[in-house]
Amino acid sequence: MDNLKRKSLEMAQLYKQNPKVESVLLAGSVSRNWHDEHSDIEFHIFWVEPPNDEDRLDPIHKVNGSILSFHPYEEEEWSEAYHTDDGIKLEISSFLTATVERVINEVIYNFTTDYDKQCIAASVYYGQPLFGEEKINQLKNTLRSYPEELSKAMILENLQFGNRWDNRQALLNRKDWLMLYSVICDVQRNILGVLFGLNQMFVHHPSFKWMHHSVALMNVKPKKLDDRMADVLYGKPEKSVRELTFLIEETIALVEERYPDLISSEQKRKLAFFK
Repeated sequence: MDNLKRKSLEMAQLYKQNPKVESVLLAGSVSRNWHDEHSDIEFHIFWVEPPNDEDRLDPIHKVNGSILSFHPYEEEEWSEAYHTDDGIKLEISSFLTATVERVINEVIYNFTTDYDKQCIAASVYYGQPLFGEEKINQLKNTLRSYPEELSKAMILENLQFGNRWDNRQALLNRKDWLMLYSVICDVQRNILGVLFGLNQMFVHHPSFKWMHHSVALMNVKPKKLDDRMADVLYGKPEKSVRELTFLIEETIALVEERYPDLISSEQKRKLAFFK
């Protein structure tokens, strides 16, 4: 067992001592064995009632922690980050259990494409319970079947590439590199959003962190997707735009193969689907 896994178990023992804590979930890269020398520990703490500052600070004090951030209740979450006395960084996201249950229901039954909510669902789906396993497994069971309606919603929302992509040739001609590469990154995120939906995978990070690992899990994707996405950022601008155009066309073809009637004729014309 490596240091981060070992420290996760130690810290979970401290959090479980609080009777307000219903569950401790190991999230992030450590939970998926994706971590490296730059990684930290991410906990989701599920509370049966709102924690006060003392509840949140107590585990930090017990390991002589050095606080990096300590945020009040914002957008239904309490969050803090700290280093333990042996230099390991922890990032804590605390939620009421009822909030997590509602968010998961919004993802599964209302088919929300909101990435913040999908990230919570993904953390539960992929995370490892360290305490309160029964509750976490109940939540995991709700997430077991990825709805086809959510798949379609993710695809349709992310097929909107925007007017700036339509103006890519003008940006190239003007050598407006900063705006062009901003557009290129936006389009890459859109392609990944489509593919997450097509592969029925919950989005685990709003900026698609750990892209290499995620792409490796996809069964449906353009050939050599990971290498080609990297080449788009490394290559000459003209070649990058051309390659990204091919990736869009191939991604749309995969959508058409899976859902032949999903993309309307009008949307195909907007995408320059046929010429």
